[in-house]
Amino acid sequence: MNMPFALSSIVLVMLAIAIDLVVGDPRSIPHPVVLIGRFISSFEQLWNRGTAQQRRVSGFMLSIIVVGGVWGVSWLLLWVLTQLHPGLALIVELWLLSTTLAIKGLGDAARAVVAPLTKGDLPTARKALGMIVGRDTQHLGEAEITRGTVETVAENTVDGITAPLFFALIGGAPLALAYKAVNTLDSMVGYKNERYADFGFASAKLDDIANWLPARLTALYLWLAGLLLSASGILKLRWRGALRGTCQDAPRHPSPNAGWPEAMVARLLGVQLGGTNFYQGVASHRATLGEPLEVLEVMHISATLRLMRGAWMLFLLLSVGVIAGLIFTFQGRL
Repeated sequence: MNMPFALSSIVLVMLAIAIDLVVGDPRSIPHPVVLIGRFISSFEQLWNRGTAQQRRVSGFMLSIIVVGGVWGVSWLLLWVLTQLHPGLALIVELWLLSTTLAIKGLGDAARAVVAPLTKGDLPTARKALGMIVGRDTQHLGEAEITRGTVETVAENTVDGITAPLFFALIGGAPLALAYKAVNTLDSMVGYKNERYADFGFASAKLDDIANWLPARLTALYLWLAGLLLSASGILKLRWRGALRGTCQDAPRHPSPNAGWPEAMVARLLGVQLGGTNFYQGVASHRATLGEPLEVLEVMHISATLRLMRGAWMLFLLLSVGVIAGLIFTFQGRL
């Protein structure tokens, strides 16, 4: 293992986390994901046509071009900046890495639901939830608003935090941005409907592959966070049996990956997630996760945010430990 590269990746990731925690995603600065989304949208309009087979081929080509292009452009940009001045390359890479993370953004979005929900202001809470989910929120009560928020925080702990960290530690900003390209492709064209079932097939499968390990690691770290929070007396969580219950529940989720963090959070909180959602008035039924030992209420959102923070901190800490162990192991053999 290249020790200078590994150490620099750790330092860069830690600094990027600090930037994200303080700054988040300022609307005044162009976000790489927005640019990626515009590129995908333009090509989708041009290529999403023809027979089912032609759409699958076009969708596969789009995935290769977008993901490979994002990695290549970001790598080339950093290489050029390094030739000009290493300090300039460092600043840009830190900014790029910070844009792949959503620690502050995810927390702020959840708290935007918590604040009005605590006051019993359901219309404002529904509106805040509608900013972060695709389901209909106009008629949801407290329990359903809470469920939607908890599910979103649990699922996006992977997409917005641990998976980008995972890829950033392996390959720096270029690989973390390539992951965000995969994630953006899936969120834009990875649907199983008439328009995207074929065109988005490759994008959806690529996202499944990219998130397979991070999702399962995140579930494990959520459990460890729950264990530590319970042991410290900060929260009373049902960590006993949560691992076994998650392994039983997660495969029932329509996504091969999203079910793992959602099932773990449901088991730890002692609530039931999943069930029926409405999208533009059309009902969508999902398998339930966990057991309804407690009625969903606003305090469960705050508990989920604590679990999310504990999980990504443990994820980072243990990942750094693994990298450090590999460095010393390989260094000792040289």
